[in-house]
Amino acid sequence: MSSDQSVFCPGPMSRRSFLEAGYLALGGLGLSELLQQRALANAISGGTNSNDDTAVIFIWLLGGPSHMETYDMKPNAPSDYRGQLNPIATNAPGIEICELLPLHAKVADKFSIIRSISHEDSQHARGSVRFLSGRKTQSVNPISEFPTVGPIVAKMREHRSVGVPNYVASSPRAYGGGSAYLGESAMPFVVGGNPGAPGYKVPNLSLSNGLKNRLDDRVGLLKAFDQMRKDTDLNGSMESLDDINQQALSLLTSEKARQAFDLTQESDATRDRYGRHKWGQRALLARRLVEAGTSFVTMYMNNPDVPGTQKNRIHSNWDIHAINGDLYYDLGVRMPPFDRAVSALIEDIYARVLDKKVMLVVSGEFGRTPRITVQPGTKSKVMQPGRDHWPGAMSVLVSGGGAPMGQVIGSTTAKGEYAKDNKLDPNDLLATVYRFLGIDQNHEFLDRSGRPMPILPHGAPISELI
Repeated sequence: MSSDQSVFCPGPMSRRSFLEAGYLALGGLGLSELLQQRALANAISGGTNSNDDTAVIFIWLLGGPSHMETYDMKPNAPSDYRGQLNPIATNAPGIEICELLPLHAKVADKFSIIRSISHEDSQHARGSVRFLSGRKTQSVNPISEFPTVGPIVAKMREHRSVGVPNYVASSPRAYGGGSAYLGESAMPFVVGGNPGAPGYKVPNLSLSNGLKNRLDDRVGLLKAFDQMRKDTDLNGSMESLDDINQQALSLLTSEKARQAFDLTQESDATRDRYGRHKWGQRALLARRLVEAGTSFVTMYMNNPDVPGTQKNRIHSNWDIHAINGDLYYDLGVRMPPFDRAVSALIEDIYARVLDKKVMLVVSGEFGRTPRITVQPGTKSKVMQPGRDHWPGAMSVLVSGGGAPMGQVIGSTTAKGEYAKDNKLDPNDLLATVYRFLGIDQNHEFLDRSGRPMPILPHGAPISELI
């Protein structure tokens, strides 16, 4: 898993280096990879979208949050199942959630909770691939043998040119996920770190004046490829190269992109409402990006980085085994910033009339074991509670997408162990996302061996979210 690091342009550049910067703006694409992807693209049909103005924000909770301490509490279960926290009522009749989510409770009429999604893989990388691609894998290669949802959306919408990156994420790939046979051109424009930090610069959009002046000569740069095309283009595989370069150069010089990434355009009150922390400012940036035209945004909410906390009692993500952290101390630290960021994003989706254009999905790769375990912490050295991996039940929050809100979809058994009513698969959620985006889930890509692979092998849109 890559850390959140920013890469800055070093200053004077050769023309070759400049072209490489353009490719980097599209997700690290180099010329050899571009040639490979274009050769592959000759065998792939286009699949033009009919809903190009829609967008999805994925808040990814790496490690797998506990459904029993968020959206599916079991107050009547035995104490070693229900845990230490209590449910609270919300403004949506019949919906109760964790007491650590009071701001969620005020906007519950603007989201729906799916409680009956489950799958079969309890390993992080494979579980992520299962959830985000709809396919089972035995690989833990972070590139993945199957493309996940973000790269698929990027590939299906690569024809769009809207002045902002089509796919943005706060990390290059989900744990265990990636673009697979779609190639590096389908990877995200990466914006790591805290986009709200003073002096924060977005990589590849913070270029020197000298380099920007050189960018103005786009026609000359494209002509530089003419001779190479004559020498190497034997089968038409480079005929889209000009378009790719124009997209890269357009992004690097786009005032619209710079404006979208600039959080100082927001009022202090708005930034405070989201929270002056990494998670809040990432959520705010996600909203600005989809308003500007980005199709798919993945923002990670892993380590809350709250000052003054006991680091030996918290974990770097939501994988809160007893050996990793004290479940209830950890949740006491991470839930307030999570509550603030997500609730503010939901408020804005509706207040800014984005609810028919934007769908928000909040999830991790699986849930946690319904029964609490107590073990010595690796760092704390004391006995502490935790929950282990559990794909048999999990909760997913969905907001917007033009769908009915204020509802609970499905249920789990009395101890939160398994889906009980309206059992759903991650593929059903993905089918819902693709339907909303106007993407045919049966559209086929060729894998590395030349086999046609549909976007989803199975799954149907969730009827309650249509």
